[in-house]
Amino acid sequence: MLAKEIKYTDFNGVEQADTYHFHLSQTELLEMRESREGGLEEFLKQIVETEDRAQMIAMFKHLILTSVGEKSLDGKSFVKNDDIRKAFEQTAAYNALFMQLATDDKASAEFINGVIPAELRDLPDQDKPLAPPPAPTNPV
Repeated sequence: MLAKEIKYTDFNGVEQADTYHFHLSQTELLEMRESREGGLEEFLKQIVETEDRAQMIAMFKHLILTSVGEKSLDGKSFVKNDDIRKAFEQTAAYNALFMQLATDDKASAEFINGVIPAELRDLPDQDKPLAPPPAPTNPV
């Protein structure tokens, strides 16, 4: 799980800093991997190699909104649903995070590594581990 402090200016013009939580489960990673012909790794590699900015933007949006959620106080659950996704997407914090990931290779790699922890990269019964995609060479 990634607890990320996001600094942004709210819609009242006030600078804010709030911590949001992001996480992809092993099940979600497997679903993402199998949802693309050739696997997620090949899809991400192709996006980077072709510098397909539209696909990069769509992938960042998908990763952010798929992984955002709220950790329970006891740490036993991580709640993700459409209400949480929609509420986050409508904040200036979402915009700040999205723009950071789309323009900063290091930040995007750190985010991806944070939502896909090392212990979840190796999925059972797979020929190869799921690795984070390489950072885009030309930021959006």
